[in-house]
Amino acid sequence: MGKHITLTASDKFQLGAYRADPAETPKGGVVVIQEIFGVNSHIRSVCDRLAAAGYAAVAPALFDRQQPNFESGYTPDEVTNARKFIATPDFDAMLRDTKAAIDELQSAGPVGIVGFCLGGSIAFLSATRLGGLKAAVGFYGGAIAKNADETPKCPVQLHFGEKDAGIPLSDVEIIKQKRPDVEVYVYPDAGHGFHCDERGAYHETSAKLAWQRALEFLGKHMKG
Repeated sequence: MGKHITLTASDKFQLGAYRADPAETPKGGVVVIQEIFGVNSHIRSVCDRLAAAGYAAVAPALFDRQQPNFESGYTPDEVTNARKFIATPDFDAMLRDTKAAIDELQSAGPVGIVGFCLGGSIAFLSATRLGGLKAAVGFYGGAIAKNADETPKCPVQLHFGEKDAGIPLSDVEIIKQKRPDVEVYVYPDAGHGFHCDERGAYHETSAKLAWQRALEFLGKHMKG
């Protein structure tokens, strides 16, 4: 369903991306932001699901500045290797590359963003720092709490697992207190990565409910 494309950021850096388009005229565009595992089969499948739901979807390869075409699975060794990309994350560069994806989708109609893990944090920061978005959805973004003083420019919905070993519920409470304007959902039986059906952390019931909520949120706020 999808294809690989090239995006050009504002600093002229060229990065790869995966794009999936619906069979009919799109009702909007959605930027999909990766986990630390790159634009892998899971992220491509999210784009394909969004295309099936009527959206043009683009997932920019945010690690191309460090290692072009990186993608990874979820074995312990692969997880350890992937973590190197976020040892000293350059959020400004990742936001430039995210903006290139937003711009790519402008012709599809209203644009939203969905991100997972690292991408959940990028989705929130995109809502606060970038223009051109009508809605933002973040799944288990670990850097959101420390940036919760920033005010989103568009509606935001966030999803967290209660059993997430990396994002304590105290962080979720900080977000709720500082950002009463943001929808926050916590899934009691879910841990980190619960939405990814390729990971051991996958929790089907929570994943399905969160995805339903995300699609309804995008549909509500991305009307033309």
